[in-house]
Amino acid sequence: MTVSRAARVLLMTGSLAVVLGTSACSFSGIPVIPKDHCKTVPADSSEADIRADGQAGPLTPSGPIRIPVEPGTTQFTSGFGERWGALHQGVDLAGPVGTKILAALDGIVVKSGTASGFGHWIVIDSNVDGKPVSTVYGHMFADGLHVREGQQVRSGDHIADIGNDGGSTGPHLHFEYWEGGRLQGGTAVDPQTKLGDLNAQAGGAPAAPHSGDNVQLAAASRSTADCAGFGIAGAGELASGIVPPEFEEPIRKAGGVCPEIDSPLIAAQLEQENGFRWGAGAPVSSTGAMGPAQFMPGTWATWGKDYDGDGKADPNSIDDAVLSQAHFMCALHQDVTGMIGAGKATGDPVELTLAAYNAGPGAVQQYGGIPPYPETQHYVPKIMKARAKFTNPNSTGRFIPSQSANGQVVNAAREYLGTPYVWGGGGTGGPSGGGFDCSGLTSYAVFAASGGKTTLPRTSEQQWTVGVEIPINDAQPGDLVFGSWGPGGPGHVGIFAGNGQMVHAPTTGDVVNVAPLQSGMKARRMT
Repeated sequence: MTVSRAARVLLMTGSLAVVLGTSACSFSGIPVIPKDHCKTVPADSSEADIRADGQAGPLTPSGPIRIPVEPGTTQFTSGFGERWGALHQGVDLAGPVGTKILAALDGIVVKSGTASGFGHWIVIDSNVDGKPVSTVYGHMFADGLHVREGQQVRSGDHIADIGNDGGSTGPHLHFEYWEGGRLQGGTAVDPQTKLGDLNAQAGGAPAAPHSGDNVQLAAASRSTADCAGFGIAGAGELASGIVPPEFEEPIRKAGGVCPEIDSPLIAAQLEQENGFRWGAGAPVSSTGAMGPAQFMPGTWATWGKDYDGDGKADPNSIDDAVLSQAHFMCALHQDVTGMIGAGKATGDPVELTLAAYNAGPGAVQQYGGIPPYPETQHYVPKIMKARAKFTNPNSTGRFIPSQSANGQVVNAAREYLGTPYVWGGGGTGGPSGGGFDCSGLTSYAVFAASGGKTTLPRTSEQQWTVGVEIPINDAQPGDLVFGSWGPGGPGHVGIFAGNGQMVHAPTTGDVVNVAPLQSGMKARRMT
């Protein structure tokens, strides 16, 4: 990291594994490392110094659960279980846009913002008799979110308003109850087993039947089944086992300093800056940048703090460097947001923050955006792309990856029905440039459904070389189907959805949709 043009430097150690194609890129997979299921609230969830604003605090035991709306304001419209050929992981309560949504349990808000499928969501982590539980609230509009990440809430607090965002068929609250933590890949449970008959309490159609006291989704949905990051805002976004073990806890803490700078971004920076090297033997750049976060001495004098409690601020200490990096990044984000508001810079605030970290905020203001320095022009997009491989797939929204992924490929793609076709758009991290092209959609769906274990090449021609060809009549949901054949191979790819249908991103001017198979299509199975 540097803060002046003269000191700009880019270390190429620990280079990122990126699979490049002809129209866009996809990234190396997230290693899914199964661990013990999260059954007890972790001791570190009570750390009070996680956030810069001091809002985080002890995850104390919650009081009794309550329904997430005021009685009589909604209609119970859909229950937990199989629905439209997919698993409905919660219950739906329909009501007018603006109807109050209430916290069902005491806890800490760990997600409040955009999410695939939901449009916007809130996730609250709670301590229920010593056991970790997450409640999920979905389909709100942006202006219907009334809590921020890191905020403590009490059962009955007004946290949001009913909306009609994302994959929604009408204004309603989608509500989920997760034992073991939503971001930790726990187990979805029918909320009615905890709340009683929602029909009687909220009104509406007869309650959907459920069996037993613990109606669960397939256990294979646990892709990061441990307690990492539970109860700490910003900590659950980091994929399990993706960074060196000694870095994992500090990076998770760093993700909670401010909501704009998440832990995957911090991890991608650390890999780029010094390849996760630390300690007295960590390389020092030719310009004097030090430690895992490559702080220049002058910047360290201002921002370096003692976070490991040894009585000194050491740029080669993991805790000191990573948490100082996070606080500095959050301050830079404030700076560039102010520049944007004042009309002195344009661009994505996170990208401008990375540019300020590399080249200095003065350079961002001088050029009104990302400076035209080759190093900075390379640094920013590389880290933004690398962010995807460090991201916990459970943290992005409604879709939950599965260890038995083939059928889940369809569900992953369906999350983006209606998304515009953009040539060269999309990849393992989801849409880019506002949408997907055909192979960008399949790259995302296969990657997401496998929990990050399977990364496809980027183009339809390259994807045809993966897996095994099967007769089109033997295709199963989740297999890829290829058409528009030319001398170089298939010019189009989609995802077989059953009954002669596919999910695909068709062409310019169209959107991701479900359509009949095209004549002459062939099928391949990726797993």
